[in-house]
Amino acid sequence: MTTLTGATDTLTRNALAVLQPGFTGTTAPDWLLRRLDEGLVSVGLFGRNITSPAQLAALTAQLRGVQPEVLVAIDEEGGDVTRLEARTGSSFPGNLALGAVDDTDLTRAVARELGRRLAECGVNLNWAPSADVNSNPDNPVIGVRSFGAAPDLVARHTAAWVEGLQSAGVAACTKHFPGHGDTAVDSHHALPRIDADLDTIRGRELVPFRAAVAAGSKCVMSAHILLTALDPTLPGTLSPAVLSGLLRAPESEGGLGFEGLIVTDGMEMRAVAAAHGIERGSVLAIAAGADAICVGGGLADEETVLRLRDALVRAVTDGELSEERLADAADRVRALARWAARAGERAAGTVPSAPGIGLTAARRALKVTGAEDYLPPDAPPYVAVFTPVVNIAVGDETPWGLAAELAELYPGTASGSWSREQAEEAGTAALVARVLDEAADRRIVAVVRDVHRHPWMADSLDALLTARPDTVVVEMGLPQAPPSGALHIATHGAARVCGRAAAEVIAGRGTDG
Repeated sequence: MTTLTGATDTLTRNALAVLQPGFTGTTAPDWLLRRLDEGLVSVGLFGRNITSPAQLAALTAQLRGVQPEVLVAIDEEGGDVTRLEARTGSSFPGNLALGAVDDTDLTRAVARELGRRLAECGVNLNWAPSADVNSNPDNPVIGVRSFGAAPDLVARHTAAWVEGLQSAGVAACTKHFPGHGDTAVDSHHALPRIDADLDTIRGRELVPFRAAVAAGSKCVMSAHILLTALDPTLPGTLSPAVLSGLLRAPESEGGLGFEGLIVTDGMEMRAVAAAHGIERGSVLAIAAGADAICVGGGLADEETVLRLRDALVRAVTDGELSEERLADAADRVRALARWAARAGERAAGTVPSAPGIGLTAARRALKVTGAEDYLPPDAPPYVAVFTPVVNIAVGDETPWGLAAELAELYPGTASGSWSREQAEEAGTAALVARVLDEAADRRIVAVVRDVHRHPWMADSLDALLTARPDTVVVEMGLPQAPPSGALHIATHGAARVCGRAAAEVIAGRGTDG
């Protein structure tokens, strides 16, 4: 465990205040409670910390017993990215589904209900929504997390989502500034690069962020991407030109004029950590204009917190980071904590419950092709799930598909999961033969996710449809490939409610999508 002697209490408290660490377990460890008492203001929660709403409420109450104005943050986008319902799948469709419906009142209502549930559990900062314009359909990390590929559509739904969430007393953190949509690399693994000129970026990537700022988003999260038009060397999270310039500078100087809290994306991500390390990266981020350091998705222990605290204190004492910049960042964090405490008190008990809004939205988001001549299965079907490698933001612990949802309508439904590794080892023909063997005479429902990005999946689906043309195809990712199958359903996301909505259509209970 590292320590630093000779630092003032104020400097140490400010260094702790700008950290947003995570931890392991479903109750707060003693070390975290001690650090809250010493000046830590924020705590980040992940799926590993949550088993039920009641347990989460008890955990946040434990934190507030030490620090009444603690910021309790979570990455709860709804849809594919859920921490609140990581073990079951989300009760809310994600951004792409909401964008497909294109009803901002619905988007606002979904975010309000999501915010109400978070607030009820004591969470008051949500690292969402994603305001990325998904201009690259091969993007491996955004996809269905985006409202769509049109800047204006993404902008109006980003604003509605922010308004809905914050009306429930939960601060929004719009991400991933200045826009992660035109990338082909996942920043969890490497540094993405965007070479678009500044005019293109202003007319595309920045449009939703302007709308978020206008809607009053309390926070903006930076992206670990290299925006060469502004800074050919440093990723956005570490770049003064991106944070202090493009995001923070007034509109009269070409910026967005954002005055709220700037939060970094996870500092353990390879796009920053591989080149700079988390200590150096955190110092550079605060110096560039970030106010809060998100860490804990991977490194979730006291040692990490102390390493980052000490690195920030040392940077000030060595003259690398100004004491005023660190104090300003810490003050912004504390100001948001005060806002969240007051907003939560005002909203408590005033936001009406809307328990069915998620399923309503998922049903409206369906795009169904081939319904005119479709006949539902008259016996339990076989669900063949073609499973891609899931990106880290989504996490592999969250179930997806619709086998469980179909089993509620067709008891005795069978299923099997098929992967790229199996296809490469056995070959497409052999894999499909195994699917047919397992299915026997059952109707087959083939579930895919971003089939346009996975040749093995596309080849397997084509072979399956050749052998069994009556197969139902359900695309639960980005629907880029042409519709195929006797019935094709695009759900625009893999949330549990999306699976439920698709299962209803397969069973003949609704084909108006």
